[in-house]
Amino acid sequence: MKIKAPVTKNDRIDVTITDLTYQGMGVAKVDDFPLFIENALPGEEITILVTKVAKSYGFARALSWQSESADRVTDVDKTYRQTGIAPLQHLAYPAQLKFKQHQIAELFKKNHQEVEVAPTLGMDNPTQYRNKAQVPVRMIKGQLETGFYRQHSHDLIPLTDFYIQDPAIDEAIVKVRDLLRQFEIPAYNEISDKGVIRNIMVRRGYYSHEMMIVLISRTQKLPSQAQLVDQIQKALPEVKSIVLNVNAKKTNVIMGNVTRTLYGKPTIEDTLMGLTFAISARSFYQVNPQQTEKLYQMAIDKAGLTGEETVIDAYCGIGTISLALAKHAKQVLGVDVVAEAIEDAKVNAQKNHLANVTFAVAKAETQMAQWQEDGVKPDVVVVDPPRKGLAESLIDSTAEMGPKKVVYVSCNPATLVRDVARFEELGYAIDGPIQPVDQFPQTPHVESVTVLVKK
Repeated sequence: MKIKAPVTKNDRIDVTITDLTYQGMGVAKVDDFPLFIENALPGEEITILVTKVAKSYGFARALSWQSESADRVTDVDKTYRQTGIAPLQHLAYPAQLKFKQHQIAELFKKNHQEVEVAPTLGMDNPTQYRNKAQVPVRMIKGQLETGFYRQHSHDLIPLTDFYIQDPAIDEAIVKVRDLLRQFEIPAYNEISDKGVIRNIMVRRGYYSHEMMIVLISRTQKLPSQAQLVDQIQKALPEVKSIVLNVNAKKTNVIMGNVTRTLYGKPTIEDTLMGLTFAISARSFYQVNPQQTEKLYQMAIDKAGLTGEETVIDAYCGIGTISLALAKHAKQVLGVDVVAEAIEDAKVNAQKNHLANVTFAVAKAETQMAQWQEDGVKPDVVVVDPPRKGLAESLIDSTAEMGPKKVVYVSCNPATLVRDVARFEELGYAIDGPIQPVDQFPQTPHVESVTVLVKK
């Protein structure tokens, strides 16, 4: 029997917001039919316009407020919401931290799993924290502009202050933009597949202040390349590396496979947990180092290492967690699918004089199965997977190896809930509260550390 939605498109309705979705949208219900509304907070009474109706939910736009939440921040720039840079900027920061704690607890509750979730670890300054920027470059009204796309579109909104980025990175983007204009280097046009500069990437070490500029180009060589490189050095004294990345394909993927150093070193350095890391243009390196140190310290503390353990670090990247663990363990085995990341990890182990770490290039689930076959018996397994979570085969291999402890660093509560349920089926149980860490203030994303122990 077909169920008819209680609302239709273009209806104007008075509603009360009851909750926030994991994306930070307000939720209102009309006869149990959920409507999702941007820029709406729990407790607010709003007049809305229904904009889209699907089978079991709809979307609406806020027209006017009859009452506002005490947690609403009114001094906000709507550009940051339109571009998706800071979708939670209208929610006071203490309420953002509670929202993230609640988000994890609710997902476990919906899955009929009783867990304790600790208060979210936040930041003193929840803005200007990102140490890396990737911004598109486009021609607008005949002038090269940098900025960010309007959500769900390829319309570039010019921006010079990105709010959540290190201000020195924002300044660097403007200076590079002005030099590209000066040398009349055209921006890429994705419709005609012509032009040159597609994106500018800037990385800056939080502690070292070393800066890398990556120019992502459709062409193998830039017009006025030598002069441009020279002027970037003069304009930005912190720059230790200028890199050209070539992406000649008609694609939404940002970086191509060809990377050439135009000035300085192919990497910059920064420190994390008292360790030195070389970071290349393509390296995965956490974008919020202040919170990353809290996150990794939490993982190390919860691993409870004495110096006698064998530890596996799945999804090791350039070795950030592996090397931090190596200072407290007998030996660490790391795996990552990205070959360049493993090369960086090996260099970083040498830089930090740590000889008790071994790295392998492979899919985490494949390598875990191989280690299991080889009879490796880890005491602790640390996993820090991408948003899609763990492959079932990785969970199975881990359980068969029988580590006393699994430390799960998650960037997606939904896949964490799914994976924990699988570990529980295989004889593991959550030990202590789940600890959320706010790696991405002003956005709905939340990282967390969960410890599972063998029953």
